[in-house]
Amino acid sequence: MDRLSEKENVMEEPLLNKDNSNAKGGFRTLPFIIANEAFEKLASLGLMPNMILYLTREYGMQTAGATNLLLLWSAATNFTPLIGAFLADSYFGRYSMIAFGSIASLLGMILLWLTTMIPTSRPICNQLTNNGCSSPTTMQIWILHSSFALMSIGAGGIRSSSLAFGVDQLSKRDKDAGIKESYFSWYYAAVTVSSLLGLSVVVYIQDNMGWTVGFGVPVILMFIATLSFFLASPFYVMLEAKRNLLSGLAQVIVASYRNRLLQLSHEDGTGIYHHEKDSILLMPTEKLRFLNKACIIINPLQDLTPDGRASNPWNLCTIDQVEELKALLKIVPIWTTGIMMTVNVSQSSFLVLEASSMDRHITSNFQIPSASFGTFMILSIILWIVLYNKVLVPMASRIIGRPACLGEKQKMGVGLFSCCIAIASLTVVESIRRRIAIEEGYSEKPQAVVNMSALWLLPRQILDGLAEASGVIGQNEFFLTELPQSMSSIASTLCGLGSSVANLVSSFILSVVDNVTGDAGNESWLSSNINKGHYDYYYGLICALSIVNFVYFLYCSKSYGPCKGRGK
Repeated sequence: MDRLSEKENVMEEPLLNKDNSNAKGGFRTLPFIIANEAFEKLASLGLMPNMILYLTREYGMQTAGATNLLLLWSAATNFTPLIGAFLADSYFGRYSMIAFGSIASLLGMILLWLTTMIPTSRPICNQLTNNGCSSPTTMQIWILHSSFALMSIGAGGIRSSSLAFGVDQLSKRDKDAGIKESYFSWYYAAVTVSSLLGLSVVVYIQDNMGWTVGFGVPVILMFIATLSFFLASPFYVMLEAKRNLLSGLAQVIVASYRNRLLQLSHEDGTGIYHHEKDSILLMPTEKLRFLNKACIIINPLQDLTPDGRASNPWNLCTIDQVEELKALLKIVPIWTTGIMMTVNVSQSSFLVLEASSMDRHITSNFQIPSASFGTFMILSIILWIVLYNKVLVPMASRIIGRPACLGEKQKMGVGLFSCCIAIASLTVVESIRRRIAIEEGYSEKPQAVVNMSALWLLPRQILDGLAEASGVIGQNEFFLTELPQSMSSIASTLCGLGSSVANLVSSFILSVVDNVTGDAGNESWLSSNINKGHYDYYYGLICALSIVNFVYFLYCSKSYGPCKGRGK
């Protein structure tokens, strides 16, 4: 695998050297790429938190329906980067993909902004008499969904290629000088800061200056993101698109099926298997042996070209391709355990509703916007990362007298267990909040503020921060470590793919709970009237599923065996 990666680097290096000799690429282009991603994150994250309030108050949607729409939007936004990575590497190149994504995101945000300024683009609502909103027309729904679709497509174009496009700008000398590591640090720092600003400043503007100004700010930010990217176009290194690894994985599946009637030999003969000329893999492993049929040479004269390549890659694959697919299939069970963690975190829309019905005052003159409570989770993530790397690891290393740190699977286990405790705490808090609301006579007033501090929601946010800081980082480390180096692009998108699946799972659970509990004229657990519903029961269900998932993870972890370079 290492030789294959070195071979790819050698092939790309002449292009980089040629572009650098023409004063292209280099460190000077990185700020423009970072700014593009940071402003896109700032704009999109600034729209998401308050969207549940916009849909329920301005479009008259039921809480369950609006939440379902937001879950599907989030699922699409997390899935499109995988499609974008495939298209960028296979056909269009990373520059074209980011450029297209920037324009699509900008158009989507402009379209959403127009719904706040053009009265006929959204339903007529009578906020003063509380008579609700008229049903949205087909055109109004189309405009809303189109804006969401454009933003999801745009996010896929930008997030699929931005980080890798920055690496393309660096020559081998730049990478050896540590600029690559510096770029990664600044990239993630900018994304984190933009997330904080989106969940605090942009949300605060929406709460205090209205939807028109609040949705107009992300439009301006996205315009800056797009402009910053195109300004540096004459200086970018633009590598040509090359064949994507996903095609190779598909070829293994097809070839193994076509050769399914072949008999596998247990003899140690290396001549019957097809492998790359410079590959260190001469024999496939014995695990998932049926896939080995994809690389068996039946007739060398027909199966191979004069230079040793496969005549038809859909009939004959290399050992490297087979082992890459095996590695991917092996991690799938552990990958599925991370889905439930995102299902837990995806309940943020309900968190906004709860926070808006609780006392959010810090001082007599200032209260935290309900949609800004997501900021505490991000701050918690930063806190746990710093605490782990700067305090816990050095302290443990001094105590045992050697370097100490948690393994990848241990980090994932900590994250999943933290999710269980986090949702359990939210179940208790919501049960108390609902009881207080009923005692104070607010059963018919879902927007009334109960006499309970919203700071009781912080334990859940802090524990979810620990889950993200430990679990997600552990997942990324696990995927990047366990998959071959040639599959790094796939490894880096697996967490996002898991988030997309998790949003669909959340939507399914929500729909089932709403339909079942709201049947026969009963009040649904997820009623739009948060004081009449039973969100605490719903959280209890999610908690139970999280506990089952944690037990499932322990089984998968034990079955997987030791990670590479570790004994556990």
